[in-house]
Amino acid sequence: RPFEIGDRDLRGFILRIQPSGARSYVVQIGRGRRVTIGPVGHLTPTEARERAEKVLGNLAHGLPPLAGLDPDEKLSLKEFIETKYKPWLEVNRPRTSAYTLGRLKRCFQSWYVWKLSEITTETVEDWKVDRFREGCTPSTVLRDIATLSAVLTRAVKMGKLEDNPVRRVDKPKIDRRPQVRYLDTDEETRLREALVRRDQKAQKMRKSANRWRRKRRKEVLADLTYFADHLTPAVLISLNTGLRRGELLALSWKDVNLHEGILTVRSHSAKTGDTRHVPLNGEALETLQRWRKQNSRHERVFPVTTSFKTAWSTLLGEAKIATRFRWHDLRHHFASRLVQAGVPLNTVRELLGHGSMAMTIRYAHLAPDQKREAVDKLARILTTTQAIKQ
Repeated sequence: RPFEIGDRDLRGFILRIQPSGARSYVVQIGRGRRVTIGPVGHLTPTEARERAEKVLGNLAHGLPPLAGLDPDEKLSLKEFIETKYKPWLEVNRPRTSAYTLGRLKRCFQSWYVWKLSEITTETVEDWKVDRFREGCTPSTVLRDIATLSAVLTRAVKMGKLEDNPVRRVDKPKIDRRPQVRYLDTDEETRLREALVRRDQKAQKMRKSANRWRRKRRKEVLADLTYFADHLTPAVLISLNTGLRRGELLALSWKDVNLHEGILTVRSHSAKTGDTRHVPLNGEALETLQRWRKQNSRHERVFPVTTSFKTAWSTLLGEAKIATRFRWHDLRHHFASRLVQAGVPLNTVRELLGHGSMAMTIRYAHLAPDQKREAVDKLARILTTTQAIKQ
């Protein structure tokens, strides 16, 4: 564990020693707030103490902590990402590191040659305006800004930048309770029927192919006992568990307890980083049992390397679902049906793996009976009050 030695003369000036042996000088500038002023070897104790006095003096006069210390003014955004942020990200955010780095490059590659100090609130505001002119949604722009802000916040914590300019950018307003897309009864029926037709067609073609192979004394292919491929079981499991696509693809057979009827989403694949357990209903359990018999040679439940994009779009066409319905909307469908059935929102939150109720509250309007009962109670109170007066 890290070991720290406080300076006996200058309060807040600390020598921090990591388990690896790396040593650095840091200054405590507030509760839970510190700045690193340099590693041991690059600075002598006297030089480090002088810099610490400067930092504390800046705080006393209301200035940025590193004002006047010339913190890596020549360091570019690309250099910081490659040498500092990327290693930190891969250790602390391994599941999303590749996606985050890709998003940074896609959105801010033209800024990579800039010095960290050249990124200002004004430049981010101008970039935001351009993104809206390109037709980006507020939620997309907000995620992009948050990705850049995380980089600059890390730079501030590491003493490479005085302040994060993104903190002063006006964040786009987004609808916290957007209308969710889910299947109506007819759409769900057509989707299920399209899956059955797809499986039956593939099974018929496989039998025909094997007859052809037997006649020519060729090795026959494995029979498609239940499903054409992974698509039908993946759709049915999503409809009955509400798993995110990433959670579904990361699922291995050791995470599925067919005897107890429990599915475990591991922390490394969950968006919130918390392990959760999802009970399997009858259809989900039967689907997994059949898929296990047909696909027992793989360790992962769905051995797919990318996604279901091509097969999914073809399936929607076969089911005549014209309006846009994404794979993620299967998760919305699962939650919507639960709320419509009267399941409490907190239970829905736990099943979905939401970190807070704020994400689950978007489904509240799908339980109209509870709201109607509430206003009906008010009407009954008014009626009773009038009766008493009469």
